[in-house]
Amino acid sequence: MKPARLRPLGGAVAVALTAGLFAAPAALADTTGPRVTGTTASPQPRNLSAGTTTDACDTTTAPGWIGLTSGGPTLRADVASDTAGSLSAAFSVRDLTTGTTAFDGVGQAYGGTATTTVPGLADGHSYAWNARALQGAETSAASPDCHFKLDLAGPGAGVSSTDFPASGSGQTPLKYAGETGTFLLTGADPVPADGEASGIACYRYALNSTIGVGGGCAGAVVPGPDGTGTLALKVPQWGTNILTVEAVDNAGNVSQTATYTFYAPSNPNPPQALGDVDADGVPDILLPDTAGNLQIISAAAAAATPTSVVSANAAPDQTSWTGFQLAHRGWRGHAPMDDVLMHKPGSSALYFYNNTDSGAFSQSPVTVRRPFSCKDAAGITMTCPADFARDWSRADQLVALGSLNTQPNPSLLTVENGDLWLFPNPGLNSSLTTARKLTSGGSWTGYDLVAPGRDGAGDLALWARERATGALHAYAIPKLANGTFDFTALADPTAGVVATGFTVDAYPLLGSSGDGDGDTVPDLWAVTADRHLLTYRGLTNPKDLGVLA
Repeated sequence: MKPARLRPLGGAVAVALTAGLFAAPAALADTTGPRVTGTTASPQPRNLSAGTTTDACDTTTAPGWIGLTSGGPTLRADVASDTAGSLSAAFSVRDLTTGTTAFDGVGQAYGGTATTTVPGLADGHSYAWNARALQGAETSAASPDCHFKLDLAGPGAGVSSTDFPASGSGQTPLKYAGETGTFLLTGADPVPADGEASGIACYRYALNSTIGVGGGCAGAVVPGPDGTGTLALKVPQWGTNILTVEAVDNAGNVSQTATYTFYAPSNPNPPQALGDVDADGVPDILLPDTAGNLQIISAAAAAATPTSVVSANAAPDQTSWTGFQLAHRGWRGHAPMDDVLMHKPGSSALYFYNNTDSGAFSQSPVTVRRPFSCKDAAGITMTCPADFARDWSRADQLVALGSLNTQPNPSLLTVENGDLWLFPNPGLNSSLTTARKLTSGGSWTGYDLVAPGRDGAGDLALWARERATGALHAYAIPKLANGTFDFTALADPTAGVVATGFTVDAYPLLGSSGDGDGDTVPDLWAVTADRHLLTYRGLTNPKDLGVLA
């Protein structure tokens, strides 16, 4: 049996079906004329405390604030039409505080956008606005109402402190330079008689420098419910200091800068600890963050949060601390802060930071001249070998071994062409006096050096991680009766395995805070592949301080 043959539809039925398929519904037909497709205000209303921006074009979203602008806020309407002809937008602004019309105006559309600037709005008032698209004699429906509040008065700012009283107040400071003082930050956001104020969002500050441009609150002090802020600030340098503060309100208005001048006396009995960079009497760990800034982390800290952060532009190359090897364990006549040596493998320059500002790195580092005088492992003067470089480009690693005399002066240990070189200098400055070759044969290639500092008996040690195996070696450098040190244990880097498992994959970085006996702070620190900072008392039972920034 043959299947039934389909017949084409015709006549009125076909016409009706075709019309039903292709005719636009009534609701869509209205969109062919002028219409508003989007509305926004500039600057966009915001609330800095909440970190939000919104045009609040509905009935539930809390309106944001617009601050003082030149000529008033600008309103924008995106308009469209499916028919040819020029477009414009009619803007209407209502003052919700007074219940009156505040503005009506028309803006010509260019590229599908019409704008108008609204002058004369009142400080502290709340506003609603909408727009209609215009094309010839046609006018669209009004867009949904958008909302904002206006704060046209900048806040005020003030500073006070009992720890570091203002200069000329006649009060005696309660803290010394190098210690943390408390500063009370105060401000007021003027409230109009018939309106609201947005309120203080934060206090921005800078010590002995200039506050950055911009009105944001990143890194700023957030006030409490009473509008005041508490700033705990370490004052690194003794003498006259200047703290500048700006208050920022939720609308983004910034106060006039408040300048607070105070005197920080020098501590007559500063805490002293080799390995300490920021003058708090505790050795420190120096590590770059992911943005290239330098983090100073106390070795006694319970978390990886730095006590201070040095900007990336303070690095020797003025771009980033990443890639620099940092060595510190001793100072040059300005206790208690370690000086810092800095070198990037392959670079010809070794840099020295004369740390007189508690690790603020406010001064530029100087380059260290390479010595031209050499000694052998026994300390006897010899002719420098042919592969002894005139610059620091062959120094693959460096660590601060610790003091080699009764003074807390740093000494430097490097790996060059696979051998260990010692640069002792009781008065380290912009030049080193001698270079002492401690090993021969190039057998130290493939080891990461760690210098734990002196132990309780005054002896030194060197540790090294064998990269190929993850084994950790310890080499004793005992102090002899004549006050010198015996370096013979360094002849064989394969000896003295004290721990295993410190593989490069698991622990890309290893270091020491410099407390050789482990009594006060951990001996060893490590950074894991996922950037967790671990500290060890001895060589076992690591404490996880959390993820580094």
